[in-house]
Amino acid sequence: MMHRYLCSLASVTGRLIFAITIATIGSFQFGYNTGVINAPEAIIRDFLNYTLEERLEDLPSDVLLTSLWSLSVAIFSIGGMIGSFSVGLFVNRFGRRNSMLIVNLLAIAGGCLMGFCKIAESVEMLILGRLVIGLFCGLCTGFVPMYIGEISPTALRGAFGTLNQLGIVIGILVAQIFGLEFILGSDDLWPLLLGFTIIPAILQSIALPFCPESPRFLLINRKEEENAKKTLQQLWGTLDVTQDILEMKEESARMSQEKPVTILELFRAPNYQQPLLISIVLQLSQQFSGINAVFYYSTGIFSDAGVEEPIYATIGAGVVNTIFTVVSVFLVERAGRRTLHLIGLGGMAFCSVLMTMSLLLKDDYDWMKFVCILAILVFVAFFEIGPGPIPWFIVAELFSQGPRPAAVAVAGCSNWTSNFLYYLGPYVFIIFTVFLISFLIFTFFKVPETRGRTFEDITRAFEGQVQEANRSGKTSAVEMNSIQPVKQSTANV
Repeated sequence: MMHRYLCSLASVTGRLIFAITIATIGSFQFGYNTGVINAPEAIIRDFLNYTLEERLEDLPSDVLLTSLWSLSVAIFSIGGMIGSFSVGLFVNRFGRRNSMLIVNLLAIAGGCLMGFCKIAESVEMLILGRLVIGLFCGLCTGFVPMYIGEISPTALRGAFGTLNQLGIVIGILVAQIFGLEFILGSDDLWPLLLGFTIIPAILQSIALPFCPESPRFLLINRKEEENAKKTLQQLWGTLDVTQDILEMKEESARMSQEKPVTILELFRAPNYQQPLLISIVLQLSQQFSGINAVFYYSTGIFSDAGVEEPIYATIGAGVVNTIFTVVSVFLVERAGRRTLHLIGLGGMAFCSVLMTMSLLLKDDYDWMKFVCILAILVFVAFFEIGPGPIPWFIVAELFSQGPRPAAVAVAGCSNWTSNFLYYLGPYVFIIFTVFLISFLIFTFFKVPETRGRTFEDITRAFEGQVQEANRSGKTSAVEMNSIQPVKQSTANV
């Protein structure tokens, strides 16, 4: 395994790095637009207040203001759900790269609506802009992991797949920094803070035409074998891609014998049921791990601990978030997806118990406040080791080319659907502890290791597992992990 890893590492080309970097701009956009609305909350509430006061010629009620603010925040997730569910409509028709290019029109439109809402004194423009940018981000959460997974060498697919999460956390961190009052989080500049999303969209639109289309899409979907072969050679820096082309042709032959896989078919076909269940549960393990609640409570906790500027401490947590995502990039191909996910969930469960205890005892023991801060930082670190990056890219690994777009759509939609804030006080972490332990048990018994396996290997293993289950009634990750991959050349696999 290490020999294959080093061989693939040696063959990483500038063209491959460029393509992945440009693709992760979409991940950055998701992270940025997730975090950008939090810092200027008070200023945007004032905007809603005086805009409605002029229109209604009366002071708007607190209920109306709260409802509009909540809608401004929540409609982003609604757009994300719709967008993520629509991934297959784009990638099957336009391809992976062209889909990323086309939907940048949504980012530009959404950014303009939000950026000019203050000048137009329009609450509707703000809310519509958040909806449109949510649609865009929902689509990106499907496009980016799929594209990266399909252009990466097998032995580096996990490491490069983790870069999707790195783009997200960098986007959140940049939003936190830009949201500081002396940068763009002021009464005059907050529309620029929201409209900034236009700039990455334009940069990505300029660069994407210089990125290759997914070789798997070219060969399997468009039957362009020579073009796919040339693209692989350029991306991986080697002329010997025969084995990889052969694997794609075998998958293409399988697809030609099957009817197109719809979302409904995913739930019906026995071969897809277990990988689909794994995909959905792993996405839920990310959202129900409690990471959103930790960041929601972090500013208040840091303030209680005596930090004079808690916003900077929250940014510090964002830095920890970013650092440990980088750590995960280097660990995922050595330790494996399943192992890191188990470690991450276990560590988060321990920290969740620690946070519950420290939040309940911080008024009685001052030192408990610092225990809570430490627990928050370690919790975030464990999140980025496993539950943060792995659910995004492992979905693309568990499915072959045919069902992959539909599976990514379903898994992404489940992630967006479960993305909400929590208001249950300190006891919320008890609930998250139960979730984390449940997800840990599920991962141990049901999630296979995909490190070093080709897409065809993984699909074949699931099919063999279904046949074995029909005979014996047993299904476990251990059994699937015992199914050995087909021998491959060590140049790029």
